[in-house]
Amino acid sequence: MLDIGFLELLIIAVVGLLVLGPERLPRAARTTGMWIGKIKRTVSGMQREISAQLEADDLRQKLDDQQKKLDDSLNKAKQDVESLADTPTQQARQVERHAEDASARLDDALNTLRDTPPEADAPAPDSESNKDGTAR
Repeated sequence: MLDIGFLELLIIAVVGLLVLGPERLPRAARTTGMWIGKIKRTVSGMQREISAQLEADDLRQKLDDQQKKLDDSLNKAKQDVESLADTPTQQARQVERHAEDASARLDDALNTLRDTPPEADAPAPDSESNKDGTAR
């Protein structure tokens, strides 16, 4: 931060001795040292608080990401379970529809057979005929 060498410190000490005198210089140096220490502690505390806030924000972000991942996987599992639960119901409905269609076709076929007159070419059963087809 500040790059103060030995020469700069010596110049400050000489100026302070000339301005303040030998009686007030030690008390001024002590007061200056206390203020510098307070400033350093304050800056250090602020740095700790800032780094703690940054870490807390990082943790919140990670938690949010993990929560989103968990929610996504939970929704996917829920959809899978629902699709598995719906599949037998859908299959039962399809079987029921096929059975209804088959029943309707069978009814149509039976109605068609009932409405159709017997064919003229077919011989009517004769009770007096023999097994060999000759009349008695």
